[in-house]
Amino acid sequence: MSTFLHVLFILILAVAAVILLRKGINFLIQQWRRRAVLPESIKRIETLRRVLRYTATVVIAIIAGTLALSALGIAIGPILGTAGILGLAISFGAKNLVQDYFNGFFLLLENQIRQGDVIAVADKAGLVEEVTFRYVRLRDYSGNVHFIPNSAITTVTNMSWEYAYSVFEIGIAYRENIAEAFGLIRQVSAELRADPEFSQKILDDVEIAGLDKWGESALILKGRFKTAPLEQWGVRREFLRRLKQTFDDHGVEIPFPHLTVYAGQSKGGGAPPFHWISEEKHRAVKTTRATRKTVKNQEDRTE
Repeated sequence: MSTFLHVLFILILAVAAVILLRKGINFLIQQWRRRAVLPESIKRIETLRRVLRYTATVVIAIIAGTLALSALGIAIGPILGTAGILGLAISFGAKNLVQDYFNGFFLLLENQIRQGDVIAVADKAGLVEEVTFRYVRLRDYSGNVHFIPNSAITTVTNMSWEYAYSVFEIGIAYRENIAEAFGLIRQVSAELRADPEFSQKILDDVEIAGLDKWGESALILKGRFKTAPLEQWGVRREFLRRLKQTFDDHGVEIPFPHLTVYAGQSKGGGAPPFHWISEEKHRAVKTTRATRKTVKNQEDRTE
């Protein structure tokens, strides 16, 4: 009976220790959050909170289990020796699991991924909902959730680190004035940055790279905005909407793919005649051919 009470006492202490440690971690996190100024620091604090709570729970559970076994009179030494050998054998068969925890430790230590970031890893991209020593959980724009083992992460592309760039490519017709188009882009960008809804999201004036390339049907103008993290997509959508309206108001053509037919040129410099058949004439020719074929068939039957 005393042994049972001893084990029960150990379990009660373990539960109390978990509760107290979690409250202590939450208190510590709250103090850090009050001192944090940058959103990047807050993200890292929230990520560490989850990891610390998980680690504390696992450590206390192991200690409580060991003490409970000792109270029951079970020798811990042979178990630990067997566990060490078994763990060594398992590590060879489950090396990816070991690598998960190893990679996860350095991902958190180096602050590469934080909860709330938008990242691309292992051919998947989305919002980071959870970071542990074992995996990273992402949710993409369609709502799909991806669980990515840390051992599969070799390269991290973080799209929300300190700031972002909203890159745009605008196509205008070849006959349009490029300088006028640049002026309208600057005008729209200035109006957008002056808007109270976007003034905190855009960190600097628009940066126009220039004429980027000659497309098949358009001249491609390229530029970018420097924005706050996670705001690059919303800024780009609103900018394109306003620019479309401004181009329409000023008669700037936004071209669509089209085809120019060229009849060729002779060695003497003259162009051969280009025969154009209208739709009405094409129907008339088809009707005439059908009539001739019908008459010929009737003549063949008569003969």
